[in-house]
Amino acid sequence: MILLIQPPLTQLNTPYPAITHLTGFLRSKGIDAEQCDIGIELIDRLFTRENLTKIFAQAEEICGFGTEKHTSKNTRKILNNKYLYINKVEDVIAFLRGKKQSNATLFSRSDFWEGMPRLEADEELEYDYGTAGNYDRAKYLCSLFIKNITDIIQIVDPHFELIRYAEHLCTYIYKFDIIERELHKPHSIVTDLTLEILEEKIEKYKPEYIGFSVPFPGNLLQCIKCAEYIKSHHPQIKTIMGGGYVNTELRKMTDTGVFKYIDFITFDDGELPVLRIVTGGELVRTATAGAAGTTETTETTATASTASTVMAKTVEGTANRAVGFESQNSELGADSEKKKRVIFCNMDSKENIPFGELPAPTTAGLPMDKYLNFTDSTNPMHRLWSDGKWNKMMLAHGCYWAKCAFCDTTLDYIRRFERCDIGIIVDRMEAMIAETGENGFHFVDEAAPPALLKQLAEEIIKRKLTVSYWTNIRFDRTFTPELCRLLATSGCIAVSGGLEVASPRVLKLINKGVTIESATECIRNLNSNNIMVHTYLMYGFPSQTVSELFDSLGRVRDLFANQLIQSAFWHRYAMTCHSSSGKNPESVNAKAVEQKDNPFANNEIPFIDPLGIDWEQWSEGLNLATYNYMRGTGYDVPLKQWFPFLKNRHKK
Repeated sequence: MILLIQPPLTQLNTPYPAITHLTGFLRSKGIDAEQCDIGIELIDRLFTRENLTKIFAQAEEICGFGTEKHTSKNTRKILNNKYLYINKVEDVIAFLRGKKQSNATLFSRSDFWEGMPRLEADEELEYDYGTAGNYDRAKYLCSLFIKNITDIIQIVDPHFELIRYAEHLCTYIYKFDIIERELHKPHSIVTDLTLEILEEKIEKYKPEYIGFSVPFPGNLLQCIKCAEYIKSHHPQIKTIMGGGYVNTELRKMTDTGVFKYIDFITFDDGELPVLRIVTGGELVRTATAGAAGTTETTETTATASTASTVMAKTVEGTANRAVGFESQNSELGADSEKKKRVIFCNMDSKENIPFGELPAPTTAGLPMDKYLNFTDSTNPMHRLWSDGKWNKMMLAHGCYWAKCAFCDTTLDYIRRFERCDIGIIVDRMEAMIAETGENGFHFVDEAAPPALLKQLAEEIIKRKLTVSYWTNIRFDRTFTPELCRLLATSGCIAVSGGLEVASPRVLKLINKGVTIESATECIRNLNSNNIMVHTYLMYGFPSQTVSELFDSLGRVRDLFANQLIQSAFWHRYAMTCHSSSGKNPESVNAKAVEQKDNPFANNEIPFIDPLGIDWEQWSEGLNLATYNYMRGTGYDVPLKQWFPFLKNRHKK
């Protein structure tokens, strides 16, 4: 029996798709598999009158309640109004779960939240919701209420976040010791409740294996805390770790400290490695240490002994799947370092389970009634990510383009594009509707192919399904007015896509495969059919000039001014070791900074921009300008005025 766990905290509104897909697959193979989203069950226990009373008491003790030197003005206001929060929290949580809807009018009133920071911005609320839309306004205010409580929880547990737990700690973990030091600190109420839920699940299901999905850096700490508890209290249980963060950050890992707590680490698609682990199947083509640091392969896993540096060699070579495990977890004594053995196994890409043979994801066993409609932003696309009970699926495996210079295109989940018959996709949709009762879908593809979307729309219409869906796309010229009309008719409500850099030279340099003109035409066609558009934007790409950045910002302003896009977000370019720009920095006019590989997490590569521009200081102005454009203001503000440091530089 295997229990699949989503550690805190990933999403509040709907299950993250990794464990639902894997659970569905394992059950289709006759494996006894259960799943648990500890994050949402943690929220269920944390945001109660009883535990909130404890949290406020601990926060007051830590801050030295009655003094002002250790707290911000907002924090003091929250502490001073603690009984309002304690008395209202359970009703607020119930409302965000779609219950007690009669409270909408009450919760939509600003005066109801008097004295609470974040909840008194009357002008902004009036702009976003006016006098109508009480329900949406109430959800927004209730979400801010929860964020205020989060500020107090963070006094008790500094790593707590509602989404992407402990992200700041885990972004740059060069040694596993950084995580281990956190394990030795006294437990907060957050950790105690997490482990309490874990123990209940172990007692209920009595698993032989527990698998953790770690999609973001912030999930790692709680994953390891759970794994440590398992090894201390249930040493017979084998632990498995995979997920997005593992795939991108741990491929070159040489630090074996993690294997004190984790028995298996899987890369790329988890279905085949996990299936073989839990069924005792052979993990073939094991890499072992050869002469002079080379690698050789063998057909057995019984005796292979190697330094963990082999993992990087193997994975970066021809391997498609890798599983590493420490084979002597029962012998973690004083001399355990001498006894550790890590085995590395690769599975041939020919063994991939075809995408068309995978079953529909399943949410069975997850507490679907406990997920929250969380609306902490008025950004219309942000609301889609955090609000609504979306069924998450993929239309295809990988990216049909897979050429963008900044993207991790060397990794299997992107480079290996594989689709299946559209009838199978819609069958999966119908299965999920029947199981969840929800008809909203978020297709989480890297980029949904236009031809496949056309087939999807036609099949939805043919079967007379009533659904709403949104997905990621490339702003491809093939999104004609006719195709966009068809998509809208079938239920498509929004898309997100990367415009990235709205300057022709840099757009060509990153190998996006679109032009400004074709992207604008695509966006116009989508918008004219009432399909909401969110665009990702990038700044700081090597050799990008300030003038080109202003060109991009100006085009974004024009898109908002003409109501062609509804939201946008700027990302600072990061050179990753799995991207073509990271593999060959010279191809994008950059020079990588020589460094030793970190023994634990490796992904981002420091580099020297040929122009030497300090892009760090541009972030605030870009996001401020875009926020104003989204709200319909600031179009007449000269672009340079969004960046005060330019004025100061001129004065000097």
